[in-house]
Formats: sequence, C-alpha cells, structure tokens
Amino acid sequence: MTLRRVIFYTTLVFALGTCCSALAKERVIRAGIVGCDTSHVIAFTDLINNPQATGSLANVEVTVAFPGGSDDLPASRDRLPNFVAQIRKKGVSIVDSLEELVDQCDAILLESVDGRVHFEQFKVIAQGKPVFIDKPAAASLAQVMGIFSFAEASQTPVFSSSSLRFVDSVRELAADHSIGETLGCETSGPLSIEPHHPDLFWYGIHGVEPLFTLMGRGCETVTRVDSKSSSVVVGKWRDGRIGSYRGLKQGGANYAFTVYGTQGVAHRAGSSGYEPAVREICDFFATRKPPVSREETIEIFAFMEAADESKRRGGGPVPIAEMIERAEREMASWKATVESPDDP
Repeated sequence: MTLRRVIFYTTLVFALGTCCSALAKERVIRAGIVGCDTSHVIAFTDLINNPQATGSLANVEVTVAFPGGSDDLPASRDRLPNFVAQIRKKGVSIVDSLEELVDQCDAILLESVDGRVHFEQFKVIAQGKPVFIDKPAAASLAQVMGIFSFAEASQTPVFSSSSLRFVDSVRELAADHSIGETLGCETSGPLSIEPHHPDLFWYGIHGVEPLFTLMGRGCETVTRVDSKSSSVVVGKWRDGRIGSYRGLKQGGANYAFTVYGTQGVAHRAGSSGYEPAVREICDFFATRKPPVSREETIEIFAFMEAADESKRRGGGPVPIAEMIERAEREMASWKATVESPDDP
C-alpha cells in the first residue's frame, strides 16, 4: 500500500470516528435538575453521569441545575448551599431561572425537597419535555391533580414515584406467583413527619407506594390508628381485600413488605438503593411513557390525605372518593380565582 493510500485511509477512519462520536453525543438526553436541596440530587447525578453507566443510564447526562430552595424549611435551607457546591464540582452548570434551565435541557428532574413549590415550578417547566417529580409530588392532593391537569394541557409527559416502588424486594414480591392471587398486603417503614405537609406525604410515601404497587388500584375507604410508636393506616379495596401501612415512629425502621396470597404468604425486607428507580426515570426520558399511571398516583395521594382525615375523625373510615371530590372542588376554586377579572 502506498503512503498516499495509508494517509487517505487513516484520515477516513479518523473522520468516521469523529462523526460517530458526534452522533453519539447528539443522542444523549440532557437532563436538568430543579431544586438542589435534597441528597437525591447528588445520588442521582452520580448514577447518571458515571462514565461506566450502562443501559438507559448511559443515554442521559445531567448537565444543568436550578438551585431553588425554601427558606422556611430547614431540610431545604440548611442543606442547599452544600449540595449546590457539590453538584457544581461535578461539572453541572448552575442557572438562575427555570426558564434558562428548560432552554438548556431535554428532560427534567423536579427534585425540590419541598412539595409545596412543585405545582408552581411545574407550571413553568411544563413545556412538552418529560418531567420526573420526586417525592412528595406536591403538598396536597389538589396540587397533585393540578399538576396532571396542567401536564395534559401542555402535553408534558410526567410521573412521580417513591424509589421504593422499584426496589428488588418489591419487584420480587410482585413477580412471586407461587403464593397465588393477592388477598392482602402489609408494608412498613420509618415515619418522619414534616409539619408543612400531610403526615404521610413526607416519608410515609415510601411505604404507601409499595402497598399500591403490590395491591393495585381500587382502594375505597381508609382508617387510621395512631400511637406514640406508630401510625397504622388500613385501606379496604372494592373487592374486599385489605392492605395496610405501618409507619414506625420508634424502634427498628427497616422497610418490610408482606403479601398474603391464596396459596401462601411471602415476605421481603430492605431497600436496594436508588439505581432501579433512576433507571426507570431514564427509560421514561427516552420513551416518554410514564411507568406509573396518573390514576394510580392520584389514588395514592388520596389514600394519604384520607389517613389524615381519619385521624381528625378519631379513626373513622374515610372514602377515597370523598378526598378526590374535595380536591376537585379546590381545583375549581383555583380556576375561578384565576379566571375572574380584578375588581375595578
């Protein structure tokens, strides 16, 4: 082979390699983070931006973040500066507005630790790009329903979930057909309450989400019993099945899941970390198909609000439908306020 041909082929290979590299980079989904006041921001970024990441994780890169923060919430205010500094060191660009963030990314992780700000933040970022909303999805059922309504109007794919839905323990139970059909389920986990949110929204969601993952939709009524050591919330499904969540305020605080079937009983405990959930999020960014339905998420938050209402009623049963109807009235009042003209 002549020197001229060697040079030609070497140049061609280099050009093809550069072209392929450019195409690969174009296929990467740029993810933006809203709210840097939770440890999830660091954990999720480490998983997604890991050079050894595989599968859907390798197709996403966290590139930009908006700090956010809530001054009246210590869990946000006291941790925000450190988390912002950490994520900046990881090469993530920090922007000053939600509008800037939306312009610089293809998909969004709404991570603000304070559920109260999610609805207003979502209204700004809902521009057709897929959005994952970390727990709690919002600070009320009405706000959760408002988010889904705004998502539909703006044609923005969205889902929210606790990471516990996707852990190995829960998935193994969901796939265990040896115990027959599911007759009931019990879940348990640590219960930490944040005063600005309904009791189960802050940490109870990690036990309630697996309960619905294993039981499916169809809960009709909710009752709650409280003590200094725990809160027990029991749901009755329309087909007569019973599912319960035990929130542990004292003692051992491991996550545990038990399913009662027609052929036996199965039990699992523990969590396998964030990676399974983050893979689901990255899959969603690529497919734009939510792994958890709007209807199930609304029922989960209605269950948790019904738990608070049962507590107020001294442990009496509260219909899920009542909570949804109340939230719909709240949404209607918001709409009326926005649409009514200002007084002259």
